[in-house]
This record gives sequence, C-alpha cells and structure tokens, in this order.
Amino acid sequence: MSTTPYPEAGPDQVSRDTADPAASPVVSVKPVVLPAPERGQDLHVRVTAPVTGRDLPIVVFAHGFGSDLDGYAPLTDHWAAHGFAVLQATHLDSRRLGLPADDPRRPRLWRWRVDDLKRILDGLDVLEAAVPGLAGRLDRGRVAAAGHSVGGQSAGVLLGLRVTDPQTGIAEDLSDPRVSAGVLLATAGAGGDHLTPEAARDLPWLREVDFSRMAAPALVVAGDADELPVTTRGPEWTAEPYALSPGGKGLLTLFGGRHLLGGISGYGAAETTDEDPGRVALVQRVTLAFLRRALGVDTVGWEAVKAELADGVHPSGRLETKGGI
Repeated sequence: MSTTPYPEAGPDQVSRDTADPAASPVVSVKPVVLPAPERGQDLHVRVTAPVTGRDLPIVVFAHGFGSDLDGYAPLTDHWAAHGFAVLQATHLDSRRLGLPADDPRRPRLWRWRVDDLKRILDGLDVLEAAVPGLAGRLDRGRVAAAGHSVGGQSAGVLLGLRVTDPQTGIAEDLSDPRVSAGVLLATAGAGGDHLTPEAARDLPWLREVDFSRMAAPALVVAGDADELPVTTRGPEWTAEPYALSPGGKGLLTLFGGRHLLGGISGYGAAETTDEDPGRVALVQRVTLAFLRRALGVDTVGWEAVKAELADGVHPSGRLETKGGI
C-alpha cells in the first residue's frame, strides 16, 4: 500500500484553469483478488482512491493489450487525486500472465475482458473492504467505464457497443445498467473491409461492431497521427466511436498525438512514441472535466475546456461535442 500526493502539472504543461479542482493524496492497494474459477485465473484488481472525501464516484478502467493493473498511472492517479475511486484489473491478454498462443481462451479475449469489468462491479464489497479507510465512501450509483485501445472497446461494450462474437455470430447486448458514462482512449472504430487481413485473422472481435446503440454519454480521445497497423482508415478510425454513436458525446482530437497520446500508459513508459508531458496534461484535464460532468459532480470544468478547445484554436487539440453534452 502506498499513500502519495499526485504532483501538479509543471510550468511546461498545459496551464490549469481556476475551475479545476485541487489534488489530494491518494491511497493504492493491490492486488485485491476476486475469485474467478470459470476464467481459469483469479482476477487481480488495483484500487486507487483519495484518502479523504465521501460519495466517491467510481471509474472502472480497462488497460490496453499487454498492459496490467499497474499501467496508466498518469490518468488513474490523477482521477483518484481529484475525487474518484479507480478500479483496474489485469486482463488475460496481459504480458504479465503470459497466456500461451494456443490457449483456448484466446479467441474470446474480448469477452473475458467485459466479464472482468462486470466482476469488478460485482465485487465492490470485497474491493472496498480491502482498502483501509475506504469503507462506506463509494458512490455505487455513479460509475463510469474507461479504457485505452482494446480496453476502450471493453468499456464501450458496457455502454451499449455491440460486438459480433466470432465464435457464435451473435451480437449480444452486454451493456451494464450500473455504468452511466465512459471515456474511450485511442480505441477501435468500425471493422469490416477497413481491417487489414492480419487484423481480421488475429483480432476477429474487431470485424463486426455496432456503435448505433452506444447512447450513454462518452468522451472519445483520438490522436490525429495515430496510424494503427490494423486498419486502412488511418487516424480517423479512432474517432469513429464518436462519429458512429448516438447521444451525448465529446471528441478530443490531439494534434500530433499517436496511440499512447503523449505517454498515458505510464510515467516512464518506454513504448511511447510521441512523449509529450503537455499532451498528457491535456488528456488528464479534459477527461477529469468530462467525468465530473458525466457523473454529476459539477459542470464548471467541462464548460471551461469546451470554451478553450473549441474551433481548433488551441495549439494542442480540439474538442467537439454533440447531443447537448
């Protein structure tokens, strides 16, 4: 267990608006183990929350392919330091677990991820009890799902995104009424003919997806230089969850942003190809403002970033919205 204050943005980062809330120290506990016999391995979860405050909204976060519950601290620490309880699991595709290439669970990794997120919500009593001082402080009526890359698709499924199961051919409704909003970071768009042959073969859950029922409020974050090898659509592919879904949505486009959006996957992530503390700070600020707005904390920060990032006049990005959000 560790208790540390989250550092504020440095002078080279995006300046904070007076509407932004102050940070507080956080506590993080891992691993909290949730039994999952049908999964083949118990689910390990990390819980990060502010040391003070009550009625804490919850964010369930799904990591990208290969990561684990220790990833994405620049975001998860930031959200926790500003009033949220953040819950992260290690999914079966993590490098930490080393799933064999012939493991029979591989064809349905996308579905195991969704089950993991639901298991976290089912296990809130256990997770809350595992963190000293957290008991009775969670607001279980205010829950958002967030994720990066394939984790964004996992979060989207809880919001109403339909994925056609490549084994059954059925696009089942796996949305969860406990989840009322989402943050989808550099995640997949529509599949079909836009997938490369390799992606269609190796990632069959990307072939047929339907955003038309993903009506819950969500913020989509996309880099305009995010050239992914799984699609021929180019960077605009990761903006499709915004373009193809109904309801209240926001789209934050990061100028020059690649797949890790400046380095959101970790403080010292070596795989970051567009390292930019200012870009990370902008993602922190806009996602926090959206979460506060979507989960009913306040709207002040969201209105501030909308005004600042409208019309593409900001040097780092542009924020557009639809559906009255």
